[in-house]
Amino acid sequence: MTLDALGPIDTGFLDIEDDVNQMHIGAVLIMEGPPPPVERLTEMVAGKLNAVPRYRQIVRRVVFDAARPVWVDDPDFDLDYHLRHVAVPAPGGEAELRVLVGDVMGRRLDQDRPLWEMWMVEGLEQDRWAVITKVHHCLADGVGGVELLGLILDAEPDAAPVPETPWRPDPLPGRLDLLVRSMARTASGRGRFFDAAKESLSRLDDFARSLPSLLRVVTPAANCSINGPIGQHRRWATASVPISEIKAVRSGLGGSFNDVSLAAITRGFRGLLEKRGESVERPLRTCVPVSVRARDERGVAVGDGTLSNKVAAVFVDLPIGISDPVRRLESISAQMSSIKESNQAQGAYGAVSLSKYVHPRLASAAMPLISRLPQRNINTIATNIPGPQFPLYAAGCRMVAAFPYVPIGMQVRIAVAILSYDGEVHFGITGDFDHAPDVDVVAEGIKIGMDELLSAAGAPSHTYHVT
Repeated sequence: MTLDALGPIDTGFLDIEDDVNQMHIGAVLIMEGPPPPVERLTEMVAGKLNAVPRYRQIVRRVVFDAARPVWVDDPDFDLDYHLRHVAVPAPGGEAELRVLVGDVMGRRLDQDRPLWEMWMVEGLEQDRWAVITKVHHCLADGVGGVELLGLILDAEPDAAPVPETPWRPDPLPGRLDLLVRSMARTASGRGRFFDAAKESLSRLDDFARSLPSLLRVVTPAANCSINGPIGQHRRWATASVPISEIKAVRSGLGGSFNDVSLAAITRGFRGLLEKRGESVERPLRTCVPVSVRARDERGVAVGDGTLSNKVAAVFVDLPIGISDPVRRLESISAQMSSIKESNQAQGAYGAVSLSKYVHPRLASAAMPLISRLPQRNINTIATNIPGPQFPLYAAGCRMVAAFPYVPIGMQVRIAVAILSYDGEVHFGITGDFDHAPDVDVVAEGIKIGMDELLSAAGAPSHTYHVT
């Protein structure tokens, strides 16, 4: 058996996790009804497991953290543990679903088992049902998570179930065996040190050009109530916007798809702080994860089958102090253009890639400490994930919406994820239960922000779905 080690970013997500900093990503998939028997969903997932080896693997740490953790087969894998079945209370509306999602997402994944769960949710209004997915961030980033959905779900409503094939796990390595083999792998890797160093040096130019932008994050960000200690419980809200209307804004006002989305989010945070009676003079600094994967002909990042994290962070100031929607969009577009010109994402990824040379024991000790330190450099997170623009199906039922979930931590109390799917853009807003009881104000503000942008672009505005 070949040992497959976690990458440095994957390991970081694993090391940073505790009861408060829960590092799983996920989505809430709304399905047309009536709901199928749970056995039908189980049959669908069971037949797809061979396409997703990570779903039957666990993470094992090397003794003394002498090397990075590795993926090994779980000899006790039990699909029934990972597939859960629950119903929301009557009347099964958006409020009841929000409470359930907050409860499910506020629980850590068990690191002694494969790092995923899937919850079938019955009892929704309009004869619908839902699937809540949870995947640890060490297993996949946002693009990888969408790739997982494509592997587990069906592309056709009448797709025949894939027959489940026998699976025999590789023997679980002992602690000494794991240590010896990991050290041997590390030693063989040293032979490629100069190749890796050459690769890193090739990124120095990108890093140097992006350094002025990256250094901005060292300065304190706005001091406001969306930063501070958090607890382990979560709140969640959503909003949806037709892709056609984002295109209408782009056509009338300019900017990219992501620029328009960030401008709407900016309006959401402006409304939140105004409602809390706080100043909106200083911009909010947001961390924007950017995929460094290969891109298709449209320039959209695509999965590559690895399911590991290939992401870098760039930093954008959300201009909440600007009341004019056009100027807000222009401010964001100018920043994003500067980021692209400086190749900040590649520079940041090059810098993070150097962490592969940090001893795993040092990194493992440092990450939990860093996660607990007060920080005033980043106010929030906004991540945009491209999804499939065609319908997917589960157990013969069409998925009508896919709302993303992004974790919070590191003193960040509210974060926003954006996922496009089949002609719609879905926003998922995660909030700390105790310190963001009004997280729905951000969702409402996104709707208002889109109305303002559409009006400024001379396009008709609409009332969007908000939970």
